Amino acid sequence: MEKDKVPQDEGITGGVTREVQYAVDKDGKYVKTFSKGWEPKNIVNELAWEDIQEQVDEADEKIKAGKASPIMHFMAKNQMNVTLLADYVELSKWKVKRHLKPKAFKKLKSEQLDKYAKVFNISVNELVNFKPE
Repeated sequence: MEKDKVPQDEGITGGVTREVQYAVDKDGKYVKTFSKGWEPKNIVNELAWEDIQEQVDEADEKIKAGKASPIMHFMAKNQMNVTLLADYVELSKWKVKRHLKPKAFKKLKSEQLDKYAKVFNISVNELVNFKPE
């Protein structure tokens, strides 16, 4: 692709981020250039974020219904599954699954809540007092 034809279609990042692309300059040499994005990639990114938002919304509905703990919301928001979260908080998968239940979540000790909060990059207060909208 010629350098002046590298796509500059701003997507969900609003053109804030740029990617390095290689294109041919006027002398026929490959050079690095930047692209703000291109339409097909922007469409895929938008669809992916819609899927993530659906997962967050489903988690929030379960939390509202009293069927899940706030951990489920932050797992969905951070695109994590039980296995990955268990690795990060250094617990077994069955313990993390148990902590996804409101009754078990309410019994968590401050050390465990702190581990979850650090992984989700939030405060323990935000985790414990999370209320879905």
